[in-house]
Amino acid sequence: MKHQGTIILNTQRLRLRPYLPSDAATMFAGWANDPEVTEYLTWEPHGSVEVTEGVIQQWVESYCSDTVYHWGITLEGSLIGDIAVASWNEKHESCEIGYCLSRACWGQGIMTEALKSVMLYLFETIGFHRVTLRHDSQNPASGRVMVKAGLVFEGCMREAMKRRDDSFADVCIYGALNGHRQTQSKKASKP
Repeated sequence: MKHQGTIILNTQRLRLRPYLPSDAATMFAGWANDPEVTEYLTWEPHGSVEVTEGVIQQWVESYCSDTVYHWGITLEGSLIGDIAVASWNEKHESCEIGYCLSRACWGQGIMTEALKSVMLYLFETIGFHRVTLRHDSQNPASGRVMVKAGLVFEGCMREAMKRRDDSFADVCIYGALNGHRQTQSKKASKP
């Protein structure tokens, strides 16, 4: 793989860019403090903009590594969401992506557009073989984003994650493979 880190990615409507310290107030108001946006995420809504400032500071500092892939999603210059490689495995050339989006932007195809752009970069430029995403089974809208972006539903792991309320969530897994192998896998999985 040829790691290059977080570079600016442009789509038809969006600009995906590294975070700036000045993004904290927008991120806090847009999604980090919104209990509906964070309902199925592993972290609690931020209680203050200072928490968001601290998180963004860590992200900004992490950009010195060429193995960090973390973007702020902007629409018409405004920061509206987040998409990042949450974990990756060099040996297996695989990674997992996570994302969240301001509630005001839901249902507009924005996350699908951002996810397609990130996956294209990770496959074609970096050389990942496999990209995985997952969601809580009670959040099917996230699964629809994944399918629209070209990922294939691979199954559910029963009670594989503990929610913040201490209940257990079934986790739905989606995957995409680099290049022609993606097409072959889709054909092979059809009944």
